[in-house]
Amino acid sequence: MNQTKYIFVTGGVASSLGKGIISASIGRLLLARGYKITIQKFDPYINIDPGTLNPYEHGECYVTADGCETDLDLGHYERFTDIRTTSANNITTGKIYQSVIQREREGGYLGRTVQVVPNITDEIKRRMLQLGTAGEYDFIITEIGGTVGDIEGLPFLEAVRQLKWELGHDAVCVHLTYVPYIAAAGELKTKPSQHSVKELQGLGLQPDVLVLRAERELGRGMLEKVGHFCNVEKDCVIQSIDLPTIYEVPIRMAEQNLDVVILRKFGIKCDTTPDLDDWRDFISRREHARKEINIALVGKYDLQDAYKSILECLSQAATYNDCRVKTHFIQSEGLLRSNIAEYLSGMDGVVICPGFGQRGTEGKIVAAEYCRTHDIPTLGICLGMQIMVIEFARNVLGWKNANSSEMDPSASYHVIDLMKEQKSVTLMGGSMRLGAYSCELSVGSKAYDAYGRTNIQERHRHRYEFSSPYRPQFEQAGMSCTGINPDSGLVEIVEVPACRWYVGVQFHPEYTGTVLNPNPLFMAFVKNVIAE
Repeated sequence: MNQTKYIFVTGGVASSLGKGIISASIGRLLLARGYKITIQKFDPYINIDPGTLNPYEHGECYVTADGCETDLDLGHYERFTDIRTTSANNITTGKIYQSVIQREREGGYLGRTVQVVPNITDEIKRRMLQLGTAGEYDFIITEIGGTVGDIEGLPFLEAVRQLKWELGHDAVCVHLTYVPYIAAAGELKTKPSQHSVKELQGLGLQPDVLVLRAERELGRGMLEKVGHFCNVEKDCVIQSIDLPTIYEVPIRMAEQNLDVVILRKFGIKCDTTPDLDDWRDFISRREHARKEINIALVGKYDLQDAYKSILECLSQAATYNDCRVKTHFIQSEGLLRSNIAEYLSGMDGVVICPGFGQRGTEGKIVAAEYCRTHDIPTLGICLGMQIMVIEFARNVLGWKNANSSEMDPSASYHVIDLMKEQKSVTLMGGSMRLGAYSCELSVGSKAYDAYGRTNIQERHRHRYEFSSPYRPQFEQAGMSCTGINPDSGLVEIVEVPACRWYVGVQFHPEYTGTVLNPNPLFMAFVKNVIAE
């Protein structure tokens, strides 16, 4: 293929239907046919990125290797496809307007009035085509955030309309809608989907492929009915029903020839089947796993999407260790020494979750102490690692007033503190230590055993660090610093060798685990959980 093809994925009726999963599934199927692909997300909100958003607002903030804070859907893209996304793969309204206004301030529009059409839409189109200009990809899949009808999404849909017109046969639109089941009537209703398509048509966009999201199976007659009323060929109407796991979606899409009809729309013939053997093997291992492990997630955000990548990495690692994982979220704000056993005594393993701010940290410290003293396999991530350090300082070194300067600026022992270069930072957005950094592992450590090599790269998202001047006291008392950044000397990993598996990491290993290549640290954690 010489000309890059563009697949636009839009959504209607309701949010959270799974546009990201469908986009990732299309990517997986095209990869399985030998094509080179990437996936990008265009989010209509005005924030520059989700880095300053509370997880309750937008779920997990995912971080790319080049240090961009992005939408959680980029995590799905990477987990499904093993591609590596960058800052160019997630664009927001904020980034678009920032770019246009900056150009206007520099005199780039030569005195002309700056307008949504054509200036904003032109910038959106430029960003949509940007990844295709290098000629590295056969297909670029572009997911448009939000739903049809959202006022903030109109410029993006107008940009897609223009590109479909300009690109001709090199652009295809896939529209995901919802078919609700009305329990009182005992019927599935297609009218919301029809209205969603009409709304899209009213904006000048005709979907080429429809994916109907539903809780239960749709009959062939219903699929044909929707296609008939929406001007979509009947074999281009696909159903996406609830499944036991999101990882079954590519298989179900392949069974209904979603990739075939998309390729046909581009004029590309399919005389082969996608190679999904490894993917099917993963699904089979997941289905046949019988042993169940109970893992506690100790954190302050009572929201599944706040820890999305952690949940998926645990699930992947459990599958490859031939077991199932049952996660139990434990709200850290309510944890005390007097009740911690009620929450953790039945757990096979514990993850002390990342986060920001003081709320819930004392409960996390109580949990870390219980895990360390009761030898429960424990993984601390980012703030979770810092919590392990604070707990050790208080209860082993005897520094009762030890804390992070983030939590208590007046503490006597700031065992967690800001880096020198962070102390002058005034802007919150995009100013942390972000992206992939190298880490040198100590031979013989738990981390080294997990990765099987001395040099690794993992992604970071934090501002505070282990205070290196205190390192000798920690190591003498039994907490080893087994991972060090070779350039800065900063401590990346701490372990307590006296425990079966008690490891804290400053980075976020959950960002690099994928379906076909699970993260080594999560694999080692689960392996130690099941080794009794």
